[in-house]
Amino acid sequence: MRHLIAAAALAAGLAAPALAQTENQAALLVADRVLVESDNRLIAEGKVEAFQDGVRLTASRIVYDRDADSLTIEGPIRLSDSNGNLLIADSADLDIELRNGLLRGARLVLDEQLQLASVQARRVEGRYTQMSKVAITSCQVCGEDTPLWQIRARNVVHDEEAKQIYIDEAQLRILDVPVFYLPHLRLPDPTLTRARGFLIPEILSSTLLGTGVRMPYFVPLGDHADITFAPYLSPVTRTIEARYRHAFRTGTVSFDTAISRDTVQRDTTRAYLFGEGAFDLRNDFKLTFDIEAVNDRSYLSDYNYSDKDRLDSELRIERVRPDEYITGALIHYESLRANESNATLPTIVGNVEYERRFLPAIGGELRYDVTAHSHFRYSETDVDGRDVTRLNAGVTYLNRWTLPAGIRAGFTGSVWADHVNTVQDSTADAMITQLTPQAAVEVRWPWVRNDGQGGGMLLEPVAQIGWTGGTRPNIANDESTRVELDEANLLSLSRFPAPDRRERGWVGAAGIRWMRYAPAGWSAGLTLGRIWRDTADAEFSRSSGLMGETSDWLLAMHFTGANGLDLVARGLLDNAGRFAKAEIRGVWDYKRLGLEASYVLQSADPAVARNRALSEWTMDATYQLAENWTGSTLWRYDIVDNRLDRAGVGLDYSNECIDVGFSVSRRFASSINIEPTTNYGLTVALKGFSTGGSAKEYRRTCR
Repeated sequence: MRHLIAAAALAAGLAAPALAQTENQAALLVADRVLVESDNRLIAEGKVEAFQDGVRLTASRIVYDRDADSLTIEGPIRLSDSNGNLLIADSADLDIELRNGLLRGARLVLDEQLQLASVQARRVEGRYTQMSKVAITSCQVCGEDTPLWQIRARNVVHDEEAKQIYIDEAQLRILDVPVFYLPHLRLPDPTLTRARGFLIPEILSSTLLGTGVRMPYFVPLGDHADITFAPYLSPVTRTIEARYRHAFRTGTVSFDTAISRDTVQRDTTRAYLFGEGAFDLRNDFKLTFDIEAVNDRSYLSDYNYSDKDRLDSELRIERVRPDEYITGALIHYESLRANESNATLPTIVGNVEYERRFLPAIGGELRYDVTAHSHFRYSETDVDGRDVTRLNAGVTYLNRWTLPAGIRAGFTGSVWADHVNTVQDSTADAMITQLTPQAAVEVRWPWVRNDGQGGGMLLEPVAQIGWTGGTRPNIANDESTRVELDEANLLSLSRFPAPDRRERGWVGAAGIRWMRYAPAGWSAGLTLGRIWRDTADAEFSRSSGLMGETSDWLLAMHFTGANGLDLVARGLLDNAGRFAKAEIRGVWDYKRLGLEASYVLQSADPAVARNRALSEWTMDATYQLAENWTGSTLWRYDIVDNRLDRAGVGLDYSNECIDVGFSVSRRFASSINIEPTTNYGLTVALKGFSTGGSAKEYRRTCR
């Protein structure tokens, strides 16, 4: 800045407007008039602007005193930096580097959000701004309006380097009415994203846990790790929640946990731990893990931590390449359902898979697969404590040809070797080894039409005939108890989800696919298919859609609209026109409406432990009622029982300086929670600080 003023003095004799700058472009001064009163005094008047190191200063008059090495500045003064911070004052006395001095009638605006107005402010060491008799708010104040909220303080210090605001004798006012007082307060400024301190508190109320307060406290652990503690206190419970996150050079981990003592279950410590992580290893391998553990069946439901009623903890390593797939996993399952025993469920599961493909000189594709699997039950009783280990290896050859008239033909041939060892089950063979050959021929005839305007249509009939040799061995069905018929496996030689079961004999499949892409931006698709076999397979239950020699009709469709609507539906329709299974899912994001809805239907099927039909609607919707108001609702309705399973509504108000959210939800009885509960939530966030969210989105303009 010293060079800036000196250069301006040399240019004082030039006609206005005068422009002066240093040779190294370090500083720049623009003014309507630049006058030199003596060898020691220079005056810049009019529309004065100074630039240096990303800082811009505007004023009506600047007086440089060489003897005092100081600047006397007359306002209105605007001093801004590259971070979006703005300091406004009526007048100022500063040193030549703008690092120290006094500003009168000062107002500091941080990141275009938080405003600090004071009688006077003092700049110290170019880092601190000391203010007295301060009013702090992020609300837009027009004229004599009273802000919705403000913090009045005797003294405030803003540390630009640490990005912290230190407040003495802080008084929170709502519509200028004092409601809260703290002798000392420290808050992060809007530009700080990882600040130690309290986050937004939340008031929670439920019929089970009473009314309480949740007060999160954030602790950064260096630049790459942090932990958040959240005490939750009510007349019923004393709970401490915690979340730990750590980012490494090659991956990340996070853990969520809570420990509670409450009157719901007296003299019992209740706790849970959820964690997950992912790491990149050498040679393209990836390691992932997740941990899910709880010491009480109803704890997650009582505290609304999770809806899961079956927990799985997994350690997995895998590698995916264009011609190779390797994965290995160790999984532990735990059921929270009241009607299930963890001793008789497959609790510990190990699985290793390897798949490789080649492109032989004769054409087509050659694959070989190897799978090793084992699952263990804690029970030592016969049948209920059955443990199974299997090894499956296979070689598959595939090829495709284009025939005249655009017909596509394909061939698939496989040979599988299966070895299964079963213990603690007298009803099954202890050990079996078997070879299973498979072959299939497939024909497709795609018809394509383009309309010349960016749209098109596809109509493709498809048919397949396949054969699987051998007979089914006498082994238990542990892994393939749930079978789904859908578009993905219509042409598969086996629709069982695991190789402990394979379809046998001759099977035929036929279907047709239609797709349409419209120039207007919407697209739609429809699939219709059916399966025939020479002999019915007794392992298929009614709800699978595959029972008998002829399957149900598979119907599947999707629609994507130009107005944000996405719709997917599928179902299995029998000869009597009844659906054994049906599912519809839709998402609509249009203007002020956001809607997600689904419908699920599953018929009663004792073979898969479903003694009653399942028919359920779910919906989750948000709607922007006005510029600052957003409403939301969620509900889940059980059509079979003719009752609500869950329902809730929420209302959120947000403007440039505050965000208020209120919600109420009702959870009805379930398999793990026999007592219905109602939960209320209230959060209030003061914007403008890094803990309260951005205040820029709703910034208004004064008229």
